[in-house]
Amino acid sequence: MTTRIAFLLVPQFSMMAFSAAIEPLRSANRVSERRLFEWQLVSADGNEVMASNGICIAAHRSLAALAKTDMLVVCAGLEPAQFGRNHGIHHQLRRLARHGSVVGAISTGSFILAEAGLLSGRRCTVHWEYADSFRSQYPALAVSQDLYVVDRGVFTCSGGTAALDMMLHFVSEASGPGVAAAVAEQFIHPQIRRQEDHQRLEARARYGIDSPKLVEIVRLMEGAIENPIDISQIASRAGISARQVERLFREQLGAPPKTFYIQLRLARARTLLRQTVKPILSIALECGFGSTSHLSHAYRRVFGIAPTEERRRSSRLVQRNRHVPPQ
Repeated sequence: MTTRIAFLLVPQFSMMAFSAAIEPLRSANRVSERRLFEWQLVSADGNEVMASNGICIAAHRSLAALAKTDMLVVCAGLEPAQFGRNHGIHHQLRRLARHGSVVGAISTGSFILAEAGLLSGRRCTVHWEYADSFRSQYPALAVSQDLYVVDRGVFTCSGGTAALDMMLHFVSEASGPGVAAAVAEQFIHPQIRRQEDHQRLEARARYGIDSPKLVEIVRLMEGAIENPIDISQIASRAGISARQVERLFREQLGAPPKTFYIQLRLARARTLLRQTVKPILSIALECGFGSTSHLSHAYRRVFGIAPTEERRRSSRLVQRNRHVPPQ
């Protein structure tokens, strides 16, 4: 039986994630010598959609004109917020789900499913770069950092090459693990990752550190952004002295622990400034700074600009990305 799949392309969608999702379907048909999958592209209005790299992709029809499909995949990227306010799109997604379609999302498409109410009571995931803003906007949702999550007829995928692993999961369900393995080999993908695999490198690899104690301390810091922990308390939890903490940070990360910790919190603040419209005071408090002036002072010292200017720059970049790049 052929599985019919529709891809809803959202302006500024990720071409990488979209390609990683659609190409395994073509390959599965080829290696199985059967028409396991059919697909079509839809958009909000039936017109072409520009990806975040400036390439325009033609749609076959509008979402409203899509009568029925076995599966619908929302492909988003840099600007999910504009669709987050589109109640007509939400209605169409709920309509398809009610009529038996499996509805899912790739990358920041999770924001759109959340606004449509399709993630309530389900586990979900989103690209790690947007995870903080997603949790902030939807605190009631059960968000994981899994590569992808399939939960009772709704799926979410973190994006990038994780879309390949997720589609290989669906290929395996449709035609068995042998076909999925053959498709993976076609894409020089030697290991099909499981859905519960994490999106990001472990702290050890991410920061180039080899001390188990330092890895533990970094994890403690990453888990306590809103309510920072004193370095002496961190040392106590890790079972070493504050002096040993200082030595580990200077030897392996080239910075004092307080400086590293503040930079972690400022990186979170920058993400929220770029991806949300939250008041700067709310962002300051969420990142462990007691006031906007406290955040602004630290932000200028590290990034060279004020938080307000960061937000303006981000808005201008979004506006530029909406236009075709000059030839």
